[in-house]
Amino acid sequence: MFKYGLYLFTFLPFCSFANSFNQQISAALIERTTHNITYDGSYYSMTYPGGDVPSNIGVCTDVIIRAYRQLGVDLQQRVHEDIRANFARYPSERIWGLKKPDKNIDHKRVPNLQVFFKRQGTELTISSNSRDYKVGDIVTWMLPGNLPHIGMVVTEALSSAENVQIVHNIGRGPEISVMLFDYKITGHYRFTNKHYNAQ
Repeated sequence: MFKYGLYLFTFLPFCSFANSFNQQISAALIERTTHNITYDGSYYSMTYPGGDVPSNIGVCTDVIIRAYRQLGVDLQQRVHEDIRANFARYPSERIWGLKKPDKNIDHKRVPNLQVFFKRQGTELTISSNSRDYKVGDIVTWMLPGNLPHIGMVVTEALSSAENVQIVHNIGRGPEISVMLFDYKITGHYRFTNKHYNAQ
């Protein structure tokens, strides 16, 4: 059993605990905050599909990747396949000078995930109203120094005066915090079982 403020989560097998995407992804994200992760964005060669960096390290994108993996969704494979088929639509060459997809790193880069979630999920309005951000929504930001960042909503605001909670890794390992409007929001997306089961 795991408690954050007024929110109580019990970690049971997903097949018995959760009967909806929102419950499953929220539980997976909260579970990620129990891991001791050193922030490390080093390049690693990994297996494909289902590859990962060492389990004791990670960056902001790894929180999202690993949470979806607990739901049986491999973003490494899905992003790689979409980039391979639509390379020019992704910023790989413009930003990183790549001439072809790279299965080791493409899914771990926020700008690539933004394109992927826009193409394969639903792009939502960037709003200043916290009630517009629902459990499971993916949010991207631009941090000082032009550093892209990504996280996911795990609790919703019941009124416009309340704040949602985000699970993300901004350098201290996976954590849950109230930080939705702390930085400039650059993207708001939804990628649920409705999207990935249809692919």
